[in-house]
Amino acid sequence: MAADGDITTHIRTCPLCEAMCGLEIHVDTQQQVTLIRPDREDVWSKGFICPKGTTLGHLHHDPDRIREPMVRDGETWREVSWEAAFRRCDELIHGVLERHGKSAMTCYIGNPTIHNLSLSRYVGLFVGLSGLPMLYSAGTVDQWPKNVSCMLMYGGMWRIPAPDIQRTHYWLIMGGNPQASQGSLLAVPDALGEIAKIRERGGKTVVIDPRRTGTADKADEWIPIVPGTDALFLLAVLNVLFADGLATLGELSDFVIGIDDVRALAAQFSPESVADTCSIPAETIRRIAHEIAAAPSASIYGRIGLCNQEFGTLASWLIDVLAIVTGNFDRPGGLMFGRSIAWSVSDIADPQWADGVSFGRWKSRVRGTPEVLGQVPISCLAEEILTPNTSPITPALTCEPGASSQLRSVVTIAGNPVISSPEAAAMDRAFADLDCMISVDNYLNETTRHAHVILPGLSQLEVGHYDDLIHSWAVRTHGNYSPPVFDVPAERPREWQILTVLGALHAGMHYDDIDIAMFDDGFFDAMCTAQGVDGAFVRSHYTEGGTERMLDLQIRTGPFGDRYGANPDGLTLRSFRDAPHGIDIGPMEPRARQIVTTPSGKIELAPPYITADVERLKARVDRPVDDLLLVSRRHVRSNNSWMHNVRVLMKGKDRCTLLINPSDADRCGVVHGAVARVTSEAGEVEVPVEVSDEMMQGVVSLPHGWGHDKVGTRLSVAREHAGVNNNLLAPGTLIDVISNNAIVNGIPVAVVPA
Repeated sequence: MAADGDITTHIRTCPLCEAMCGLEIHVDTQQQVTLIRPDREDVWSKGFICPKGTTLGHLHHDPDRIREPMVRDGETWREVSWEAAFRRCDELIHGVLERHGKSAMTCYIGNPTIHNLSLSRYVGLFVGLSGLPMLYSAGTVDQWPKNVSCMLMYGGMWRIPAPDIQRTHYWLIMGGNPQASQGSLLAVPDALGEIAKIRERGGKTVVIDPRRTGTADKADEWIPIVPGTDALFLLAVLNVLFADGLATLGELSDFVIGIDDVRALAAQFSPESVADTCSIPAETIRRIAHEIAAAPSASIYGRIGLCNQEFGTLASWLIDVLAIVTGNFDRPGGLMFGRSIAWSVSDIADPQWADGVSFGRWKSRVRGTPEVLGQVPISCLAEEILTPNTSPITPALTCEPGASSQLRSVVTIAGNPVISSPEAAAMDRAFADLDCMISVDNYLNETTRHAHVILPGLSQLEVGHYDDLIHSWAVRTHGNYSPPVFDVPAERPREWQILTVLGALHAGMHYDDIDIAMFDDGFFDAMCTAQGVDGAFVRSHYTEGGTERMLDLQIRTGPFGDRYGANPDGLTLRSFRDAPHGIDIGPMEPRARQIVTTPSGKIELAPPYITADVERLKARVDRPVDDLLLVSRRHVRSNNSWMHNVRVLMKGKDRCTLLINPSDADRCGVVHGAVARVTSEAGEVEVPVEVSDEMMQGVVSLPHGWGHDKVGTRLSVAREHAGVNNNLLAPGTLIDVISNNAIVNGIPVAVVPA
C-alpha cells in the first residue's frame, strides 16, 4: 500500500478467476475506488488484466449489494442485527431437525466459493460439523467428469493436470474458450498472448469447437465439431497414433498401466467410421494425429464443453490419454501437475476413500441415481424438495445418504442455482416450497429471493485474498497475498465465522452455546495433524484464529515453507506481506511419480469404470442426426450469473442472443435482430436472433447466466438487461451417466419465429 496525496494505492490479486491478475487499486480520502489498473510489477500477470478485474470497485460500491443480514416475512424483507439473524437461523434449522430429522437437510455450494479466502478454507468445516448426509454443488454442472477421471487415473479428484502452454509447441483446445474465461482448470495470465508466443516459436494452436470463438479467431486453425462427439474424435486420433506406430509413453513407460486396453478400444474407431458423426473429415483427423506426434511438445486441453456433454467423462479422460500416449505428459510443454506454495484443503486425503474408490454407494431418493464422488446431479435437488415421502419418516431416522426423506431445508453458499442449473423452472418452484432456506450471499438474486434469511459476506475488497486450489493447475509455482483494501469492524462476522455458526446449528447446537473459537481451533488442529505438526505447538505462534492463521499454516507447512523454524529460510505469510507483487519460484516440473496414489501406484490409463462406457458411445455413431443442437457460451465481460449488475460491463450491444448459422436461419425462417422461439423437451424461451457464420451448421448457441426477470430480486442493472435463462431448456434427466454431470451442451432444440 502506498499513499500519494489524496490517493492511496493498494496492490491486490483479482479474485474472479484462474488468471489471478495483479491489480493497482486507487482509493481516495472518501474511501471511494477511483481507478483500477494492472499491476505491471506483478510477478505472475506482468500487467495483464481483463475487463472484469477493473470493476471490483463497482462491485464494492454497488448499492444493491447486501451489507446487513436480511430476514423475510412473507414477501417483505427487513434488515436485522447479526444476533437476530443467527437466532432466526437457529429457529428455522431446529424446526426442521425436530419435525423431519437431518435427512431432510442439505446444502448447495456455488462456484465463487473457491475464489474466497474464508469460504474455500472453511466450507469443509461447515460440511463436517453439520453432518449433512449429502450435498449439492456447481461441480456437477461444471467439471465432475474431470474429477472422476483424475480420481481413477491418478488417485485424487483434484489432481488435475494442466497444459504447460508457456513452453509448448502445439496447443490443442477442445471445448474451452480462454478468450472469455481466461482459462478454466488452467491458471495462466493472458492465454491469448501465449497463442502468439507459440506461433513465434514455430508452433501451432488448433481449436476444435462447434463455434468459432474468440480463441479460435486467434488460433491457427478452427475445426468445427458436432457437440457431444469429442470422445469419438479423440478415439479416432488415438486409432491413427497406434496404427501408424506413433504412440509412445516416453519416460513414463514404466509408470503407466493399461495402454494395451486403450489400443484395443481405439482400434474400433477409425477416422472414417466417425467422420460423418463428428462432421470432421477423416483426413483432418489423421493430420491432427500426425501433427501432435511430430510436435516437439504438445499440450492437450479440454474444458467445460467436454465436461457438460453426453459423454463428458470419456472425453475428459481421453484428453489425458492422448497426452500420455504421445509422450506429452509430465514433461515441459505437455500436460503437467502444478505445484502450490500453499497446500489446499482439497489436497488432504478424504477419509471416505480410505478403503478405495467406489461409486454407487447409495442412490437418490426420487430418481434412484447412484452417487458419484458423493454427489448426484444438481437437477435431483428440485425433485427431492418437491416430491413427498412415499412412507412415514420420523425425525429420529438415521442420517444416511439417499434416505427416503423429502428435503425441507437448504443452505446455499455463494451460488445461484435457479439461474445456473438445469431444470431451472423446477428449481425455482422447489425453493419456494422449503420450510427453511438460508443463503450466504451478497445479493438478493433469483435464488436468494426464496431464502428466509440472507447472511451477506464481505465484498472482494474487504477481505484478504490468496488462491490455493487454483495453483494446482497453474503453469508456474507462485503466490501472492492481498490484505483487505477496506477495514471492517472486528465484531462483524466474517464468512468463516458464518459457516461455523451454521455448521454448529445443523449439528444440533443452539446459537447461545456455540463457541466459534473452539471449533476454529479444533479445525486448525486437524489441519496441523494432517501436515504432521502439533496443533498446540503451532497455535502458540498466533494471537487469533481465522483465515490468515490457516493461510500461514498452509504456506509454512507447504513444500517451500519454514516448517515453524525447522527450515529457517522457508516461506511464511510474512514473506508474502513483504512481497506485495508476489513470489515466483518457477515453471512446472515433472512430479507425477510423487503425486500419483492409485491402488497400483501407477497411472491407470484404462480405468474399467470409464472404459465400460465406450459401449454406450458406439451407439452414438449411427444415431440419427438431430436437426439443431444447443450449446452455451460465455463472454469476457461476464462471469456466470453474478456480474450482470455492473453497469460498465453491460454497455454495448445485447449479448444474450441466439447465435445461428445463416443457412440454419434461412431454414428455420428467422432473421437477424428478430425474436425467435427456442424449444426443447424441458421448456421454451424467446430471444433475439444473431445470424453469424461463427456457428457451424446444425448448432445454435445461447449464453449462460442470464434470466434476470424474476420478481422479488434486487438487481437493478441486471433487470434492465434480463436476457433469457438457457437452463430453462436443459432437461434435468440429461446427464453423463457415469459422472452425474449435467448435459447443457448438445441439447436438441427447435427454432421458429416468435
